[in-house]
Amino acid sequence: MAKCSICGKGAHFGIKVSHSHRRSNKMWKPNVKSVRIKVNNGTATKKQYVCTSCLRSGKVERA
Repeated sequence: MAKCSICGKGAHFGIKVSHSHRRSNKMWKPNVKSVRIKVNNGTATKKQYVCTSCLRSGKVERA
């Protein structure tokens, strides 16, 4: 679910390091919203998961 259907932005994995340098796994998820967008030149609508950077840049248009 945490994947943008427009740009493909997904989760990133890494290692969280505490002050005492104990290491554990960490996951960063993108800010993904479920929105209704216009498809086929505005004739139809579709519900998809879109990240907020695609919404703000105007790559998709809300229905």
